[in-house]
Amino acid sequence: MLHQITYISSARPTILLADVEGILETSRRRNRQDEITGLLVFDGKRFLQVIEGPYQAIETTFARIAQDPRHRALVKLATRSVEVREFGQWAMASHIVGPLIGDGNIVEQVDALTETLTDPNIKATLRGFARVRA
Repeated sequence: MLHQITYISSARPTILLADVEGILETSRRRNRQDEITGLLVFDGKRFLQVIEGPYQAIETTFARIAQDPRHRALVKLATRSVEVREFGQWAMASHIVGPLIGDGNIVEQVDALTETLTDPNIKATLRGFARVRA
């Protein structure tokens, strides 16, 4: 049995592309070590992330995320147990658009990244976020 958390948060107004790249680099390294997979979508203002893996690793990671000063107003949207990974072997897939890197087609990219997800609620959450933020 695996543990999965979905959350949303707002980026600090002073966040830079280098900060987001640093988050992804660190996340991918730590997640591989801790057997965590997931998806991070950042639109220039908000983060939406799903992480999954062993219970203690997910709870420890989420506690660390909650303390990160690069974002605020963190809201846990869902916590659940899953039988199989929704995100395969992705240490942390990501999509970043918005004012940090210019225009991007967030809907198209998130749709592609979520194509193989089997849970309709997770898929709808991620795709809905993309459509609202587009």
